[in-house]
Amino acid sequence: MADGGRWAGYRVGMTSRVRVVWTPELLDYDFGPGHPMSPLRLDLTVRLARSLGLLDLPGVEVVGADPATDLQIETVHEAGYVAAVRRASDGGAGDPARGIGTEDDPVFPHMHEAAARIVAGSRESALAVWEGRAEHAVNLTGGMHHAMPGAASGFCVYNDAAVAIRALLAAGAERVAYVDIDAHHGDGVQRAFWDDPRVLTVSVHESGATLFPGTGFPDETGGEAAPGSAVNLALPSHTRDAAWLRAIDAVVPPVLRAFAPQVLVTQHGCDAHVEDPIANLDVSVDAERLASAWLHDLAHEVAAGRWVALGGGGYAVVDVVPRAWTHLLAIAAHRPVDPATRMPDDWRAQVVELYGREGPRSMSDGADLAWRPWSDGFDPADDVDRAIRATRAAAFPHLGLDPLHD
Repeated sequence: MADGGRWAGYRVGMTSRVRVVWTPELLDYDFGPGHPMSPLRLDLTVRLARSLGLLDLPGVEVVGADPATDLQIETVHEAGYVAAVRRASDGGAGDPARGIGTEDDPVFPHMHEAAARIVAGSRESALAVWEGRAEHAVNLTGGMHHAMPGAASGFCVYNDAAVAIRALLAAGAERVAYVDIDAHHGDGVQRAFWDDPRVLTVSVHESGATLFPGTGFPDETGGEAAPGSAVNLALPSHTRDAAWLRAIDAVVPPVLRAFAPQVLVTQHGCDAHVEDPIANLDVSVDAERLASAWLHDLAHEVAAGRWVALGGGGYAVVDVVPRAWTHLLAIAAHRPVDPATRMPDDWRAQVVELYGREGPRSMSDGADLAWRPWSDGFDPADDVDRAIRATRAAAFPHLGLDPLHD
């Protein structure tokens, strides 16, 4: 199926209120020189979005965020862990047993405040969407999906996605769905809601057999109190566009339609890209753009348009992250950017100034996005098809779905 088909259409003619979280203070979440999660990826993304005029569109509201309170963070995290982050942040020693001061999560000045600001951005966005103050909300600094209740993990200090979902539940939401298309399994969010039938977590990622955090296998389907609340699609290394899109289409829409969430929270780590230096998937920015559009349309279909989109991983700082996340912002604003659009001259000049090299020339990788829907039939010789089938067999019956036909 070509780029479009039954998923075509971004509702370009609609005017929507879109809440975009941004303030330069969010760049303070900085593990230091040489760390893969460089804040420059966010700076370049916002510069690109501004150059393309996306942040000045009617209905787009750009808002800052003050740090979340300890009580808000402790809806997900242990009080002792928050206290340990504060101590390290204020010049104290790290706590490697809690993941603080490790190679992945080194201590940096004002770490607590920086991480708490990200939490507030996602939490307040979720509540704005739930309360009808915004139709969509985007926090590109969010998506810190690896943080655990009592430990930092995988570049993530506090789990803003989980705190945002907890806030939605406290505000009265009865069903919240979380979909994660980062190359890494969304383990921290799954952990937070493992036994909560009100939350469906769906993660499409590279298999834990080959990539951190080593979890996210099909048989992880939720705890005893919430069977079917977790859906995991573990893909083989070097999965390419057509198979990645086929996998998402074969699993995500059916489970969302069956669960019927009132709010959709999505994580858009773009480290599935072929140029990402950490993961091993071979996806294009064009496929990532299309997946974002699918999730946007699903939010309108199943959740009355209530959509909270978060960032996440992505370590090709110049060539991938700014384009992938600018496409996400444009889709949320209902003003998608044509993939053939040339990169603005002022943005390319900034890249040369900052990095001493040329950046990408267009918003596209020039990928052919033809793909086959699952209804075309299962190929037992195909590694990705086997992964899809394993996920459907494990998760679909819990949701009242037929793994062979739905």
